[in-house]
Amino acid sequence: AESLSSIMFKFTDIIMKFAPFAVGGAIAYTIAHLGVDVMKNLLVLLLTLYIALVVFVLLVFVPIILFLKIPIKRFIAHVAEPLSIAFGTASSEAALPLAMENMEKFGVSREVVSFVLPTGLSFNLDGTTLYLALASIFVAQAAGIELTIGQQVIMMLTLMLTSKGVAGVARASLVILAATASSFGLPEWPIAAILGIDALMDMGRTAVNTLGNCLATVVIG
Repeated sequence: AESLSSIMFKFTDIIMKFAPFAVGGAIAYTIAHLGVDVMKNLLVLLLTLYIALVVFVLLVFVPIILFLKIPIKRFIAHVAEPLSIAFGTASSEAALPLAMENMEKFGVSREVVSFVLPTGLSFNLDGTTLYLALASIFVAQAAGIELTIGQQVIMMLTLMLTSKGVAGVARASLVILAATASSFGLPEWPIAAILGIDALMDMGRTAVNTLGNCLATVVIG
């Protein structure tokens, strides 16, 4: 199983090396179909997501760390490398082996690490849920569709449920977004526009997903 896992991670590594070309193609497609002006709106969406992610970390993760008296400097030292891999590759799968190794070095037992981290990879997706909430509202606004507070809450709950079990690979959450938008009668062309900057958004949300899973492992440990 470990040998097969190593092979799959190697395939992920090869694919990630082609990612910059794919990002360039996605941005070129977006500009060619929707014009340069749409990039301004997309950059505002990108900025909003990163602000939301930073606020989430400061208001949720930091109080948990302080409350449980987890040594912050030591924790940051152990999560820095898995986070940089998650950010650089936009793949939780790529960061998983090192995250597991570092959480064991931090002092969490192997049993807890091997259960909590892989489970969290599918079920504890803080960054992805935040992204889906922002992206779905962006799609509605781009199409000029006004959603009531009730509809927004229902959509948010739907996204929280449908995002569970999403693959820990790049662009997987776009599939969830497309399916949810379709079920709520939203058009798909704004999602094609988001594809142009999705790689940049994916990097941030994957890093927060990985940070959340590492913190959850330490909390359980």
